[in-house]
Amino acid sequence: MIPRRSFLALAALPGTPGWASNAPRLQFPRDFGAHPHTRLEWWYLTGVLHALADATNPAASPAFGYQLTFFRVQGPAPAGHPSALAARQVLIGHAALSDLRQGQLLHDQRLARAYPRVAEAREGDCHVQMRDWLLRRETSEGDAAAGPSRYVARFQGQSHGQRFALELTLQCPQPVLLQGVDGLSKKGPGADQFSHYYSQVQMRTQASLRLGGQTQDLLGLSWLDQEWSDQLLGDPSAPQEQAVGWDWAGINLLDGSALTVFRLRRADGSTLWSGGSWRSSQGVQRNFAPSEVRLQPLRHWRSAGSSAEYPVAWLIQCPAGEFKLSALLDAQEVDARMSTGMRYWEGVASLSKPSGERLGLGYLEMTGYAGRMRLG
Repeated sequence: MIPRRSFLALAALPGTPGWASNAPRLQFPRDFGAHPHTRLEWWYLTGVLHALADATNPAASPAFGYQLTFFRVQGPAPAGHPSALAARQVLIGHAALSDLRQGQLLHDQRLARAYPRVAEAREGDCHVQMRDWLLRRETSEGDAAAGPSRYVARFQGQSHGQRFALELTLQCPQPVLLQGVDGLSKKGPGADQFSHYYSQVQMRTQASLRLGGQTQDLLGLSWLDQEWSDQLLGDPSAPQEQAVGWDWAGINLLDGSALTVFRLRRADGSTLWSGGSWRSSQGVQRNFAPSEVRLQPLRHWRSAGSSAEYPVAWLIQCPAGEFKLSALLDAQEVDARMSTGMRYWEGVASLSKPSGERLGLGYLEMTGYAGRMRLG
């Protein structure tokens, strides 16, 4: 199993390419919900949070970052198994809090077979939960379509002897961002190497955090990805074209635009596939071809837990410009061996001009550095 996603707009790419001609178009609110016929799916919510006094100051340093991710995986029990307790679908949850003031990452994880109202990913609209962990899209009467969405989310956990709990209310001021071509995101040269993928960006976030016996209110911006597919990491018939992991970033810029960049890596560190997107605050969108994206590591950090070396500073070159992406805390490796068997790096990062001027904040994810990623 994998800890998460790889991946993947001046003018959107015209038309539907041949590799996507038979794929269904995304429809909302249906596609906010689960797709149990596919092998793997995830809802990935991240955000950067400020103290109330700093929320309107673009130069202020954030206080916290967070991630809440739900994975839905098929099986191992067949879909037609007669038992109500059969593991036809398995749910995995990862939650993390980056305390940037204390320089510490707190994280927790869950694993359960799907069961109604206990651990479930519902079809038809977004409602994913594992006991008291929750991500849900809320609608009012007559507002079930793909207009501006409102979400609620919550999670709690214990890490390093500390308990933490976060409750979130998230408003989407912008339309759904369809990644790739109309929500079909290419993951390699093969005709079947794509995923269905959309994002909710620039999500205005109100948060209540309980940490260290105290409760504090926070404000910030969040990013939500939902992605589903049957095959993500290259051509299984060609080992030399298999990816061992990926590098991905989703950044909410201060001017209201949104930047996504990614690459899938071979075992020798070379790029198997890359891409991304940029959308302005006015809704002008540009998708990036593999030849248009270059991610160059600038600085590495070695994990004491896994001995993996993660690039925690990058030079990004893409049609939207040239940028520097830097982790705000090096030690943001997530140990998810109790749920997915993997370790990966997931954390708050700052996007800036090469000169150093901050342009935005978001999340950087790096997988496959502490062991090859596995799907299934």
